[in-house]
Amino acid sequence: MKDDKIDIKTLDPQEYIAIIKKCGEKPFRAKQLHEWLWKKHAHSFDDMTNLSSELREKLSKEFFIGYPKITSKQQSKDNTIKIAFRLFDNSLIEGVIIPSGDRLTACISSQVGCALGCKFCATATMGFKRNLMAYEIYDQLAEIEKIALEQFDDSISNVVLMGMGEPLLNYDEVSKAINFMTTSNGMGMSPSRITLSTAGIISGIKQMADDNVKYNLAISLHTADNEKRSRIMPTNTKNDLFELKKVIQYFHEQTGSRITYEYLFLKGFNDTLDDAALLAEFCKISPCKINIIEYNPVNGIPFKPGSKQDLSSFVRYLENKNLIVNIRQSKGADIDAACGQLACRIERKKDKNNEK
Repeated sequence: MKDDKIDIKTLDPQEYIAIIKKCGEKPFRAKQLHEWLWKKHAHSFDDMTNLSSELREKLSKEFFIGYPKITSKQQSKDNTIKIAFRLFDNSLIEGVIIPSGDRLTACISSQVGCALGCKFCATATMGFKRNLMAYEIYDQLAEIEKIALEQFDDSISNVVLMGMGEPLLNYDEVSKAINFMTTSNGMGMSPSRITLSTAGIISGIKQMADDNVKYNLAISLHTADNEKRSRIMPTNTKNDLFELKKVIQYFHEQTGSRITYEYLFLKGFNDTLDDAALLAEFCKISPCKINIIEYNPVNGIPFKPGSKQDLSSFVRYLENKNLIVNIRQSKGADIDAACGQLACRIERKKDKNNEK
């Protein structure tokens, strides 16, 4: 709330007709309002130039337009851009633009902080604050798209929900946001260009399967050893690999989609050929590909990246088992924008200094 006004973006667009009717306007104005909010990404009712000044005044008396405000941008040596957003309640989140060949990928957040406590991840150090609302997820992409056009003269080609938070613990709002991304009344993106990454929340994956989603599923696996996984990912005690296998099979049966497994390559933890053999066995359950991610060190977290030699041997073993393997190069590590590094450190530090 803002001066007891209602954030209009939190309402279902179906409610716009009633709002417009209450204002004494014709129903087609609801479509114009929807377009300004979800296609043109207006930040103020004053921006809505094809609405009468009288209607804009009526709307602004009762509602405000919430949106993530950009508070800082950092560009890395490899042109990755990290964006910090401040939300209406002063919460902070981060998103990233990752250029790679002819692709521009937007990495966006689904929660403020994260409750899962993965031992290798900087976001875990923030704790969990709250779920993002659908528009806060969607509007990250809208703001990132503007930056992509300014900085790269190109549109975002792919979206990954791999930023802060666990998307499947905010499934309803994430689903609404993806619907806005893919509908012609929103951004009109193809669902095949959107990937949701989860730590393996079994109930959420089952829900995705039952909903027959058309976007992609990636699972942060990191090891196919159940005991090891529980050590670095506490959620594995409730979502263990045995149950995860079953729900992955179910997901594939329902959707026909190939799964992506993400595997952080950690020195002395999951970097041996025995680990590769366990991973290869796990991958038999359904068609898949494996993204091996070079670990990006995080201050205060003891893990280190595995060696290049061990990585080569690991990949060779998997490829000899006819598995599809990609080595994901670290992008944006010098500005804490790489995988596992998002924690709003700079903005949180500014806030602390302002409190002094």
